[in-house]
Amino acid sequence: MRSSPRELLPASERTPRVPLATLIGRELRRSSENAGEPRVRYGQAGLAKRGEDYFLIKRRCQRALGGSFSSTFSVFAVFDGHNGAAAAVFTREHLLDHVLRAIPQGLTREEWLRALPQALVAGFVKTDIEFQSKGETSGTTVTLAVVDGLTVTVASVGDSRCILDSQGGVVSELTVDHRLEENLEERERVTACGGEVGRLNICGRREVGPLRCWPGGLCLSRSIGDSDVGEFIVPIPHVKQVRLPASGGRLIIASDGIWDALSSEAAAKSCRGLSAELAAKLVVKEALRTTGLKDDTTCLVVDIALYNHVALPPTPQDSPSNLRSLIFWRRPRGSKNMLSEKPSSAGAVEELFEESSARLAERLKASSCFPADVNSGPCQCAVCQADLERAEDLLPAAAGQREVGLCLCPVCQKKKDAMEGKTPKKPIGGAGTGDDDDDDHDDDEDPAISAVREELRHLYEAEGE
Repeated sequence: MRSSPRELLPASERTPRVPLATLIGRELRRSSENAGEPRVRYGQAGLAKRGEDYFLIKRRCQRALGGSFSSTFSVFAVFDGHNGAAAAVFTREHLLDHVLRAIPQGLTREEWLRALPQALVAGFVKTDIEFQSKGETSGTTVTLAVVDGLTVTVASVGDSRCILDSQGGVVSELTVDHRLEENLEERERVTACGGEVGRLNICGRREVGPLRCWPGGLCLSRSIGDSDVGEFIVPIPHVKQVRLPASGGRLIIASDGIWDALSSEAAAKSCRGLSAELAAKLVVKEALRTTGLKDDTTCLVVDIALYNHVALPPTPQDSPSNLRSLIFWRRPRGSKNMLSEKPSSAGAVEELFEESSARLAERLKASSCFPADVNSGPCQCAVCQADLERAEDLLPAAAGQREVGLCLCPVCQKKKDAMEGKTPKKPIGGAGTGDDDDDDHDDDEDPAISAVREELRHLYEAEGE
């Protein structure tokens, strides 16, 4: 009788036999452990027209917790570039690293989640500063979602929307569009910082197109990059953190090529009952069927559900409007940034945190502080985490003007002042206001804006206008 390969090995090298009952027991214990953690499944689809859309998917990112424990989280992001793809590519490669470096080491999971919103702000601003230092002029929207268990944290600048479709067919927007056309608060902020808001003027005849900010002519008020436009275009993200119920939910993250064609409700409704992979493809297909391929279209669909829960079933087409109050519970204002120890109840999405202020001091003040005596002791920059010396040695002329409780290096302090309109303004023009001081504006106009203006002029002439 021939010997088996195992029997030919020395006894010291043989793998010990494990009884079948032991193997089954291990598998049952593993399944029991996973029952408390959700499974995350995703799908991606898209079509390119300009080639400026990018996305990021990172599953099971490892995070060290206090002691010898560790846990994982997942990251999903969409970047919609404009004026070239450089900003989108750079942000995809560096943003997540900057965010994670802004979170102190050795935190518990709950502390890590509480620190995440401020770390997202710091990471966005640092990425913007680094990219602008390269001399590139392109820009990008960013929508980044961190999925940690049933807690979802979303940070965004621009108009690449993220929606949540939860049990009962309730659709909630987890981002705020920073389009000047639709966001009155952002229009007021831009003008307060010295910018102008207006439409393109075609040969002095009529205003056309969406509202834009000048100089630059950008339709968005927040982005990463765009060094050739006013400093009032800020990289400070809107951040929202929610906890899903045990039934989970579905995230749809997409560039404006999707949202210009479909409403949030239409996108969610179009793919209910399908796997994440098929859902992403169907959303893109539905957008193309509605408007055609007018822009880059990118869509990520992320399904989050506990292992012992089935996927969200298709929901009725007509849901009572009062169902929203039962599904989406808002935490009282006094505790908006605190994580509850009690798990969310079945069917209720719990809002843990939301902040949209464009003032850096308001978003980072609690994360990095000067000592009580600002003339002694080191501190760390709240944005780039650079170790700094005595406050009086940083920016002598402005040391007394720093916000109490916020420590910034000279580069980040300069960026903060510029975003708040505290630096000299660039000459403003391009909105076609007809002011006497702008008579020679066309001679100095950005070539890209001139090209857009000329293209629109030909379009309206062809239509007989």
